[in-house]
Amino acid sequence: MKQLFLAFYRKLEETDMRFERYLKNQIDWNNRLIAITGARGTGKTTMLLQHIKEQYGNHPDHVLFVSLDNIYFSSRNLYSLADEFYAFGGKELYLDEVHKYPTWAQEIKNIYDDFPKIKIIFTGSSMLQILKADADLSRRIRHFQLYGLSFREFLIFEGLIQKSQSPYLLEDILKNHLAIAQKFNKEFTPLPAFQKYLKFGYYPYYQEDIAGYGERVLQTFNTVIESDLPNVERIDFYSINRIKKLFYILSEMVPFAPNISQLSQMVDVTRTSLMNYLGLLEKSHSILLLKKKATGIRQMVKPEKIYLQNTNYNYALAPENPQIGNVRETFFFNQLQQNHDVSFTEETDFCIDGKYYFEIGGKNKSNIQVRNLEYAYLALDGLTIGFQNEIPLWLFGFLY
Repeated sequence: MKQLFLAFYRKLEETDMRFERYLKNQIDWNNRLIAITGARGTGKTTMLLQHIKEQYGNHPDHVLFVSLDNIYFSSRNLYSLADEFYAFGGKELYLDEVHKYPTWAQEIKNIYDDFPKIKIIFTGSSMLQILKADADLSRRIRHFQLYGLSFREFLIFEGLIQKSQSPYLLEDILKNHLAIAQKFNKEFTPLPAFQKYLKFGYYPYYQEDIAGYGERVLQTFNTVIESDLPNVERIDFYSINRIKKLFYILSEMVPFAPNISQLSQMVDVTRTSLMNYLGLLEKSHSILLLKKKATGIRQMVKPEKIYLQNTNYNYALAPENPQIGNVRETFFFNQLQQNHDVSFTEETDFCIDGKYYFEIGGKNKSNIQVRNLEYAYLALDGLTIGFQNEIPLWLFGFLY
C-alpha cells in the first residue's frame, strides 16, 4: 500500500489547478457512493485529483486514489485493499477506470456494505452499465456523466473569457441572445475562436500537441473500441473489427439517414447485430443517434439520422474538407444533448425538449422553413450578432 500512496502523492503534486471541468462543482461530494462516467480523454481522472487536492492538499493520509489497471491488482483484490486502507484510518477511496477490473461491481458493493465509514468515488467508461451492474449497488449510487469541453469551457481554457463565466440556460439564450452576444463580442472575437474549437477544442488534451491532435483523436477511438469495449461488454475480435468498419463507413456518410438493411450488408452483419453496434458506438461517445421522440418499445426503432459524436471527429477524419453543414449540425446536437432532449422532426433539423424547433445553417439561410412554426429559430454560423429569431450558432456552446 505504501507504493500506492507514494504514486498518489506524486499525481497530486503534478495536478494543475488552473482549469476545472464544469462537472466538478455540480457533484455533491458528500454522497457516500459516487460514479462518474464519460468518454476517454474528457478529464475524469484530473477532476478527481483536483477535488482531492483542493480539499486536502498534496499528502492526505485518510484518502487514497488508485487506478484499477494498476499492477498491484494482478496479485491482490480491491476488497483486501479497502480492508487494509480502513484499518489504517482510511475514509475516502477514489477508484479510477473501474471498467478494467472485472469484479468491480460486486467488490464495491461489498466494500460499501462492510466498511460504512468509507466513502467511495469511482470513474469508468461511458459504456459502463452502472444501473445494470448490480441492483443493490445501483440503488445506492449517485451517477454523473462527464462530456467533452463545451465552447464556453474551451474559451476559459484558452484564456479568452473569465473562469467565473457561468453557463446560460437555453431559455436565456433564446430570449436575450442579442445582449449576450454583444457582451462577448467586447471580450473576444467569436468566429475565429469558434472555428478553432470545431477543429481542436472538444478534448482537453488538444493543447499538448495541436499538430498531432487529429491522429490522437483517432487513436483514442481505437483504444476505446479495442480496449475499453471488451472490458465492458462480452464481445469478440470479429465484432470489434466490424464496429470499427461501421464507424468509418458512417464517417463518410454523416449526417446519414440510415437504411439498416443496406448498412448491414455493407458491414456484413445481421440487422440485429448492426443495431447493437450502433448502440455501442453511441454509448462510447463515438456517434450521436437522432431519433423521433418516443417512449417504451418505440425507442427501439432505428434512428432517423446518425452523426459523429463531436466536430473534432469530423476534422480528424476529413481534415481538408469536412462537410460544413454536417459540422454545424453536429456541433448543435453535441452541445444541446448534455442537458436537453434532442429529437428528430420532419419540419426542421432538430426539435429540443419537444417544444423548440431549430434550423441550422450559414448566415444567409432563409427563415422560410420556420416562419409558420411557433418557438422556431435559426442557429446560424458566421454571425457575431443575431436578430429576432436568428441566433449565432456559437452561442449554443454556452449551455454547460
